[in-house]
Amino acid sequence: MKARLSCLLLPYRLILFAVFQSLIALVFFCLNIEKAWHQAEGWWIISGLFTNVFTFLLLIKLFRIEGKGYFDNLIPKRDSWIKDLLLTLAMMLIAAPLAMFPNIFLAKLLFGSQEITTQLFFRPLPYWVIYSGIIWALTQGLVELQFYFGYLMPRLEKKLNSKWQPWILASFFLSLQHIAVPLIFNWRFIIWRMGMFLLFAFFTGLCIKIRPRVLPYMAIIHAFMDMSLVFMLLPLK
Repeated sequence: MKARLSCLLLPYRLILFAVFQSLIALVFFCLNIEKAWHQAEGWWIISGLFTNVFTFLLLIKLFRIEGKGYFDNLIPKRDSWIKDLLLTLAMMLIAAPLAMFPNIFLAKLLFGSQEITTQLFFRPLPYWVIYSGIIWALTQGLVELQFYFGYLMPRLEKKLNSKWQPWILASFFLSLQHIAVPLIFNWRFIIWRMGMFLLFAFFTGLCIKIRPRVLPYMAIIHAFMDMSLVFMLLPLK
């Protein structure tokens, strides 16, 4: 039963992203805003923020059922923090290109230009939405890796009695969730969003699988990486 629950949770964040974008579109529709769904696509910061909050609350409950605390595996180990930090920085030297180059390659392959994907992803927004992105980035670092690799992956390992299948599943669904951030019904955009972080997700999951103690540092770096997206929105205002 617990194994089935863990498998069912794999698409949890993807579904929430789509649900909250739909609710934003519904609000715009009720306010008689033209092209409500199109407008809601640009508000992925808000749908992402609500998804992170719901993920956080769910994980608190799930950890509590097991008699554990949410931050138990997010607190650096005192006896090895220097080694773990240096190892994480070394890992990021590999992870950064894996996050960057597939993005550029797929954008040029599918759209012929990275400018098109940038225009689809980044839209002019009210300042309060952009600055709420700071909270979104912090919560993203707090819950995303924790959800897929801190909670789901180790529990799937026990329940499925497999070493590598849980890593594959968790990494794949971490990458797959991006198709709903934002959810744009354009097959090229969907493939771009799914593929741009695929290598990064598998590499990050592998690092945490082999060395779970790097999770706190990767979570912090992840938050700062997402923070950079927020500042990219400011020139569009």
